[in-house]
Amino acid sequence: MPDFKPNDGRLYAPATERNREAILEVLARVLPNPGTVLEIASGTGEHASFFAPKLAPRRWLPSDISAPMLKSIAAWQQATNARYLLPAIELDVRQEPWPIENDEKRADEKRSVNAIVNINMIHIAAWKACEVMMAGAGRILPENGVLYLYGPFKRDGNHTAPSNATFDTWLKEQNPDWGVRDLEAVEATAKAHQLALQEVIAMPANNFSLIFYKESP
Repeated sequence: MPDFKPNDGRLYAPATERNREAILEVLARVLPNPGTVLEIASGTGEHASFFAPKLAPRRWLPSDISAPMLKSIAAWQQATNARYLLPAIELDVRQEPWPIENDEKRADEKRSVNAIVNINMIHIAAWKACEVMMAGAGRILPENGVLYLYGPFKRDGNHTAPSNATFDTWLKEQNPDWGVRDLEAVEATAKAHQLALQEVIAMPANNFSLIFYKESP
């Protein structure tokens, strides 16, 4: 869970500092350049403030459903003054269409989105969140646009490490709709929305990076 430091608007998630360098290495290689990266479920905003200046001239558009997280993202943006970090938007992936799709004020922003990034979300949300996120990505991304997912995944229905099995049990104790997802189920859901899995990259701490590309109609 995020930590709050008094007298500072920023929230802190301990895992961010542990995984951000490894994630950055992959993003720098696979994200289109230039363009706008829409981050779904940005959380505290630490990833956004770290990635934005390092991935310039790409623009980074953070989003979240939580008001406290949106405030934290704004605080991180103010503290880092990252030139290519855009103001966060409120986005609930379960809402169809997404606000960015029909907001005339963001028409140019929507047209420039050629990548979507989602870090550590689908295992702490109902499976429906994964399904509707894939649907939204399929609607928004242009041909050859990139969808990047990061987190723990099962392979062929099996956990890839004992620690992930323990984590999965803990997640389901918090909420029976949560849990470490099967990579093949995620791939099948993406495929239904013209998103083809191109790379599966093993990451530190028994996590994976999944790289999807939007196929032609």
